[in-house]
Amino acid sequence: MDKLIETLKTRFLSHMERHQDLKWETIEIKLKENKKLYEAVNQMEQTGGEPDVLSLAPNKLMFVDCSIESPSGRRSLCYDEIALKERKEHKPISSCEQMADDMGIHMLDEAMYLKLHSFGSFDLKTSSWIKTPLSLRALGGALNGEKRYERVFIFHNGAQSYYQSRGFRGYIEIK
Repeated sequence: MDKLIETLKTRFLSHMERHQDLKWETIEIKLKENKKLYEAVNQMEQTGGEPDVLSLAPNKLMFVDCSIESPSGRRSLCYDEIALKERKEHKPISSCEQMADDMGIHMLDEAMYLKLHSFGSFDLKTSSWIKTPLSLRALGGALNGEKRYERVFIFHNGAQSYYQSRGFRGYIEIK
């Protein structure tokens, strides 16, 4: 447990602009008291997410993937299990929704993804699937985002598609 805590503390203290009014000790206590939170954040770290503490929704503190590019251990995935089953050839190993569920985290939605970019520049060479509204998903599509030309773009693809440079970003609320 000490190595993860030390890594998170170093990242937290190196990026105080992301959480100016917080003290690391408060976060460390929450991690040590909540095994589910600790395990999920550990999975985020192990898959290249570089989680840090942010508030992407009103009055909610969370660990969020803050790696510059989409987490390297969560790429080449289609959007969800339905898309995975529909895919006839060259199936990826899993889907974003399944992997997020297995890790105990949630995918960022469009508003969170846009807010993340107020804390820095992300997905400059990669893209990330984002939680897609059911109405769009019912039509076969799924959303993804990236930053190019100093602007954040939200795109769509068929949910069954996957790319080597597209992963997903997640979060877990700190309670």
